[in-house]
Amino acid sequence: MPRTPNHLARTASRHPHDDAPDTASLFTRLAALQDGPERNALREELVAAWLPMAHRIAGRFRDRGENIEDLRQVAALGLVKAVDRFEPSRGAFESYAVPTVTGEIKRHFRDRMWVLRVPRSVQELRNRVRVARRELTLQPGSAEPTTAALAAHTGLSEDEVKAGLEALDSFSTLSLDAELSMGEDGYSLADTFGDVDGSFDTVVDREAVKEGLRRLPERERDILYMRFFEDMTQSRIAEHLGISQMHVSRLITRSCAMVRAEALRQ
Repeated sequence: MPRTPNHLARTASRHPHDDAPDTASLFTRLAALQDGPERNALREELVAAWLPMAHRIAGRFRDRGENIEDLRQVAALGLVKAVDRFEPSRGAFESYAVPTVTGEIKRHFRDRMWVLRVPRSVQELRNRVRVARRELTLQPGSAEPTTAALAAHTGLSEDEVKAGLEALDSFSTLSLDAELSMGEDGYSLADTFGDVDGSFDTVVDREAVKEGLRRLPERERDILYMRFFEDMTQSRIAEHLGISQMHVSRLITRSCAMVRAEALRQ
């Protein structure tokens, strides 16, 4: 009996790809089997049958900075999840497997491929802005959309669009050794970074001990000043004050403890 156009159309809709095998009976058997060697073998057979489809889906993401073999492994993981979770009563396996495998690959990019870790909310902004840019530049000769145009298209604020645009560059980073000037006095990105100023810690420490120093007797304040600001030895301080070096040592220890305790209470 010759095949009619309607019959061919139904066949094409049922198997739109060469890598979509007819495994409905196998899935029915799999659902009826208990855990064991027979079920494991059938499961592996189904995964192998649909693996070309998973590889095809992985190929859609080959130009996003990830090795194709790694993408195929991720796609295979998504396929295994689809086989394990599929229920024959849901309909065609392909309709369930394609979004499952695709979602697994997208999660891989979302969670593993960011060089700079950004909040999930910013990652979502990035995706919305990326899709909007693509949609607004579909027509040949279309200009790069402005921030305002992207905001109007997505319903986001301009600040949110800017955050999404910045996140578009977060899959890669610029080396600290990258040259930022082409002249003879060229400098690298690292040269533009400031150094940590140790004086900041000194300022904080001085402010922290001020109140404790005010509470000390005048002689103890003088001893600490001579020891830590004039760099006098304990023996010289003792000679200057007419007391023993041991006494100077005890006064310094006690005074420092009092100042430290006062600073910790603030």
